[in-house]
Amino acid sequence: MRVAARAVRSAPGQTSRSPEPEDAALDAVELALLVARSQGVCDEMGAILRRTATSPNIKDRLDFSCALFDPSGALFAQAAHIPVHLGSMAYAMTDLVARFDWHPGDVVMLNDPFLGGTHLPDVTVVVPAFDTAGELLGFAADRAHHADIGADVPGSMPLSTRIEEEGVLIPPMRLQTAAGITDDALRVFARLLGEPGAPQTAARQPDAWQRAPRLADFAAQLSAARAGAEGLVALARDFPSSAAFREAVAALDAWAFRSAQQALAELPVGRFEADDELEGDGAAIELHVAIDVCRDADGATEVHVDFAGSSPQLPSNLNCPLPVTAAAVLYAFRGLMAAGTPAVAGAFRSIRITAPEGSLLNARRPAAVAAGNVETSMRIVDLVLRALALALPERIPAAAQGSMNNVAMGARGARRWDYYETLAGGHGAHAGGPGLSARHAHMTNTLNTPVESLEAHYPLRVERYALRRGSGGRGRHHGGDGVERSYRFLEDAEVTLIGERRRRGPWGLAGGDAGAPGEHELNGIAVAGRAQLSVEAGDLLTIRTPGGGGWGPADDST
Repeated sequence: MRVAARAVRSAPGQTSRSPEPEDAALDAVELALLVARSQGVCDEMGAILRRTATSPNIKDRLDFSCALFDPSGALFAQAAHIPVHLGSMAYAMTDLVARFDWHPGDVVMLNDPFLGGTHLPDVTVVVPAFDTAGELLGFAADRAHHADIGADVPGSMPLSTRIEEEGVLIPPMRLQTAAGITDDALRVFARLLGEPGAPQTAARQPDAWQRAPRLADFAAQLSAARAGAEGLVALARDFPSSAAFREAVAALDAWAFRSAQQALAELPVGRFEADDELEGDGAAIELHVAIDVCRDADGATEVHVDFAGSSPQLPSNLNCPLPVTAAAVLYAFRGLMAAGTPAVAGAFRSIRITAPEGSLLNARRPAAVAAGNVETSMRIVDLVLRALALALPERIPAAAQGSMNNVAMGARGARRWDYYETLAGGHGAHAGGPGLSARHAHMTNTLNTPVESLEAHYPLRVERYALRRGSGGRGRHHGGDGVERSYRFLEDAEVTLIGERRRRGPWGLAGGDAGAPGEHELNGIAVAGRAQLSVEAGDLLTIRTPGGGGWGPADDST
């Protein structure tokens, strides 16, 4: 396996304190209040979505995200939800917004990865917000993972080779207008329900689709997005006018830009490169990044992150659309910024991201992408951090688990069920201490499904759930430990496993050891990192997730 990094430096960057706002209209306290209140709207959206959804995937694992956008589609508020959702929405929303003439009562939904989505299970719902004069104030959007999006295999995470195999593809379309649910949306829901078409009578019963249990999570997303739009209107109403509200949002964006510049100024000028490999189905899949840092004539820092040299897009499903790649990059750089920096569009304006079209990290239709969103995105973070470690060696942690450890399972027929979850692992150690154990890392910010919920909803029994002790890499500071989780099947089922870091563990830094790679076993027999299995009642599936890399050389006492 190739894991390498190299740097060419010039003059080091300057550091200074976080900037004060320069806008006469709003001082620092007023801007901080705007940040808190707009984030509060997003938090309320998340609470509504969690409490009204029916699937454990949303109400227990919290596999969803909520955000607010200005009229152009620029991000101006988000909840602390899932980075791969939020970053990709922030990157793609401006193009999505430009596709429609927006009117009160509109609701747009999509999951198309090449038109603003991530992978097909992640469905996005967007609702516009208007003031009393009918002027567009912005948008509320939520994105949630649906365990059944119509793929042939339970859990809708197949080992696919084309996007069509991954489920029902929803291009950006109106779910509703002021007149009610659209015929296009009815046809999508009919396909998800396995019906031959949408009956005309359904158009006269706009709430009928909400009563179907498999579609209840769509209704929850719609409720949450509408609440977000209402919250946005209420927020704007506290300003003297809609124009004053737009000026405040612009001031917030400018403040975020200046605050981000303070962090980026710590990067030395130069080029920082790193290489890594995905395991895939056996053949090495190359990842390469070059990060160029420069200062413009005014002293502002500009960063170009380029993935030229990475593998071309694959016949497997590890491909990423560019918004997913961008989400991983923005997440890595967000970690360099001060905690108070608003995570809005302005914070990322100085970061340019490129990848050759048709490559693994900027795939073209009809590439399969189901695992790119969950696995490749994690490794992009590793790759970018490996390059940044050359620029800021004391700031960057060793590699975390490098996988979301995806488990999709279920059954078709009279007793139909679909389940999906990602599993926690070890975080990388860093100069300040050890890595966290048994935590989701980087691009996922979900929970593991509680054992009680899993056993109540599905014909499964969890026989072991424990720390995988000793799986973190040794070093001056140890990497975090992964977990071990064993499922006993009470009925026959189909299972899909998608995991990386199954042959080589996450790398350490500054002389630290790598963490232990992950493992899959069925009835005690090793299973590949990517596998589709038919299991019988009584079978036992065990998953051991990777530990994080260690930091610094170990001594005899560690």
